Amino acid sequence: MWTEKNRPKYNRDKLRYPSDVTDEEWALIEPLVPSEKRGGRHREVDIRAVFNGVMYVLSTGCQWRYIPKDLPPKSTVYRYFCDWGYDGTLDRIHDALYARCREQAERKSEPTLGIIDSQSVKGAEKGGRGLIRMAMMQARKSKARNGILSSIRLAC
Repeated sequence: MWTEKNRPKYNRDKLRYPSDVTDEEWALIEPLVPSEKRGGRHREVDIRAVFNGVMYVLSTGCQWRYIPKDLPPKSTVYRYFCDWGYDGTLDRIHDALYARCREQAERKSEPTLGIIDSQSVKGAEKGGRGLIRMAMMQARKSKARNGILSSIRLAC
């Protein structure tokens, strides 16, 4: 709740960008970020700066090539974003922070109730993954046409 007591806690004016993580936030996130892989070269990039770069793109919606120059290179930030999305790191971070927010609000970490109304059901019937999948599938050919073509092939 935005009260005079809570307002200073969420003030991000002292950060370089509003999307940067604070020390307290980074303390929660850092254990969830995978450590460098064994073998090969050591990680030369500051992983917190990479995470700040990912958060900058996600919060501003800017294109990767418009990442500010004081953050790591766009190729590095994009590579880590893809890697973390692929190996589930971003999902683990989201789930941990979601559970923490629910606990701070004195709720159970997992919701115990879901509400589905008639509008939600109507929306689910009209589209979603099924509609996308159908649009990407190859068009079916009629069986009658296939029968005609196969009989023509046999006659030749």
